[in-house]
Amino acid sequence: MQRLEPGSDVPDALIPYLGVDRTRGPHECWVTAHMVAGLDGTAAVNGRVGALSTAPDQELFRRMRQIADVVLVGAETVRREGYGPVRLTEQAQADRVAQRRTPIPPVAVVSRSLDLDWGTKVFTEPTAEARTLVITCASADPERRAVAEAHATVLVAGEDRVDPVQALAALADLGHRVVLCEGGPRWLGELVAADRVDELCLSISPMMGGDPLPVSVTPPGSPPAAFELRDTMIEANTLFLRYERPGGRSNG
Repeated sequence: MQRLEPGSDVPDALIPYLGVDRTRGPHECWVTAHMVAGLDGTAAVNGRVGALSTAPDQELFRRMRQIADVVLVGAETVRREGYGPVRLTEQAQADRVAQRRTPIPPVAVVSRSLDLDWGTKVFTEPTAEARTLVITCASADPERRAVAEAHATVLVAGEDRVDPVQALAALADLGHRVVLCEGGPRWLGELVAADRVDELCLSISPMMGGDPLPVSVTPPGSPPAAFELRDTMIEANTLFLRYERPGGRSNG
């Protein structure tokens, strides 16, 4: 056992995350999950994560989107958190363009039912270049799918449910090689069960209480997935942990 001692100051909290080589995964795209939990493991308070998130966590959450080709999120999280399009600073956009990436990554919403509010910001405010994607399954209601296609780019992944492996393959076919998953817990659990989470960035908030909902809810019978701790930081009593699946190598 080792005791973690105070280390050197990090001038920019994003630096350790920018230094990770995400081109080396075993699959067609690299999946980074970014989540926050309380000290007792809860992932929400009254159905939302906002009450758990501290100021430094909120700042990192916004800036982490800079690393992504696409931001992947479940429909329930979109509804509860009031999602809009990704917002990045002009400098962050310029940095992405210099890397031959689009200035803003699109949001991809996972929904089997397509029961979505098409008047919300995530569908009405993106630029044409960052048009929102909706990932659904072949059995989705045809009328709802037609409505969805008028407001978003629709991808089909799976027959009766959204299959996580097929969903990631569809994103990779569009050139999205770095996928940032922001939940929710059930969709993250599907990705974990499919062994498609390469990296977990977990913020531990100095709070207890809230909903009995963990960070990840895997399907019944799913085997546990082991991760290796690669980086730790702390600010304002909030612990920032970065894990990777075993076998990867980091230059961070």
